[in-house]
Amino acid sequence: MKKSFQIGAAFIGVIVGAGFASGQEVLQFFTSFGGWGIFGAILATAFFAFLGMNLTQLGSRLQTTSHQNVIYHICGKYLGVAVDFAITFFLFGVTVVMFSGSGAIFEQQFGISSLFGNTLMALLVIATVLLKVDKVISLISLFTPILLLAVLVLTVYSLVNFDFATADFAAAAQNQAAPNWLLGACLYVSYNLAAGAAMMTVMGGTVKDEKVAGWGGLIGGLGLGLLIILINLSMLTQLKEIASVPMPTLFIANNISPMMGAVMSIILLGMIYNTAVGMLYAFTARFVKPDTAKFKVSVGIFGALAFASSFVGFVTLVSTVYPVMGYLGFVLIAAIVFAWFRTKKGKDENKARSVIKVV
Repeated sequence: MKKSFQIGAAFIGVIVGAGFASGQEVLQFFTSFGGWGIFGAILATAFFAFLGMNLTQLGSRLQTTSHQNVIYHICGKYLGVAVDFAITFFLFGVTVVMFSGSGAIFEQQFGISSLFGNTLMALLVIATVLLKVDKVISLISLFTPILLLAVLVLTVYSLVNFDFATADFAAAAQNQAAPNWLLGACLYVSYNLAAGAAMMTVMGGTVKDEKVAGWGGLIGGLGLGLLIILINLSMLTQLKEIASVPMPTLFIANNISPMMGAVMSIILLGMIYNTAVGMLYAFTARFVKPDTAKFKVSVGIFGALAFASSFVGFVTLVSTVYPVMGYLGFVLIAAIVFAWFRTKKGKDENKARSVIKVV
């Protein structure tokens, strides 16, 4: 069970990036819809749990070190080529976005040049990815309990000190990322799955027991959903104040104390680090076998290219990379659900044959 919790924590760490930890994604896809956003968060939790469980189980079943085998398995020969290419491209794109986001935080929060933030994050991520996959998973999972604790503090503080009745839903509605709460929840799951699917299959491939891997995906999905619900509740109590700020959770943290604000800034950087490590590892593993000399050289080259690309600008990168990922995610979700039904049907048929033989 310890391995399952580790996979689950790493799953959360890969999915939770700059937008999530800052609260901006939760604001746009859930909180901006008011009370309906709570139902959206519950729906997203169910999706993440089901899809995470299936992806980690597939990774374990195929003993994969890259997302390639799993994608071809669930998408088929022809569609698999397109999905594999798109996911591989986005793995690199999200790495670039995370490097750029780190620079933006250093500049906005600490008044330090974005060049320093980009460089520091790139060096840390490259150094981490050079480690073995088990150590990479351990490091990614490290920040997850800290984030959960911080979000619990923010939620309790908000529920005790603020009232839902003061929420300015009209102001929050301007931030809606979708026409309605249902599509918002589905889109959120979709583009996060497109970004995190590769590393989830790799994590599943580190264990031979499918049940252990499946529990890891399930725990990760439920944990991620819990974080969404808690952040959503904390922001619903202060909609009037946070509707127009770029980093809502930092705003709430600073309301508690400057020290809490500083802690949340560090946690935010930790989440960016987690996502960047997962993306760069999965991207490199798609082309080169891990734990080889060639892999280490490739990590350095790909990391340097991502660093150079990160100076395009954080906002520009997010607006370019993330929307397209959402459409890819819908294709991937459909393929995973179809593969689940196909596997379930096969198991039922085998069970029926066994019963007939016994009779």
